[in-house]
Amino acid sequence: MSRIFLLSPARCDGRRAKILLNEKATFDLAVRLRTEGAPIGDVFAFLSGLYFRGKLAYGRTFGQRRDDAPASFAITTDRGLVPVETPITRADLERFAGVDLATADERYRNPLRDSAQRLDRDLGNAETVVLLGSIATGKYADILIEIFGDRLLFPIDFVGRGDMSRGGLLLRSARDGKELAYAPVRGAIRRGKRPPKLDPRSRVRDL
Repeated sequence: MSRIFLLSPARCDGRRAKILLNEKATFDLAVRLRTEGAPIGDVFAFLSGLYFRGKLAYGRTFGQRRDDAPASFAITTDRGLVPVETPITRADLERFAGVDLATADERYRNPLRDSAQRLDRDLGNAETVVLLGSIATGKYADILIEIFGDRLLFPIDFVGRGDMSRGGLLLRSARDGKELAYAPVRGAIRRGKRPPKLDPRSRVRDL
């Protein structure tokens, strides 16, 4: 059975974005971003740190789809779902930063809904979609539930965890090759008791 992952977006107007967009920056990712472009997954991982690195590693490890079609997609502020290997440029990142996701206006909602509908048409009945992101608010989940219904799942162990804990959990799971358990987003308890901290001995910096 195929498994599709939808990765919640990174903040594109913060301190790390300013570092990446600095025209004088000489590190590889910044140079690629302002020349030939860099994969959106790698860009968002730089912007978001541990949490997005975990989502990216987890999606790349467990994503499965027929005919080698993309199995991991980043949610963006104005282009909907974008495969994580899609190159983006400095101009793209600046446009992302120009849309405030907190307001969830039509510049964000319409592309997300349209791209989710296209993906849904491409999927077979046996394929499930996993949201790697917060379900505590409706800014992603409500739109995606409209499209995917009970096929939209999330990792049960996300409930009650903060971003750093989720990132560490995903990196550890990807490293160990042990996929997490999922439950439908629709009808789920969106906020819960904080779980125990991860065992420090099992933490990983990256894959």
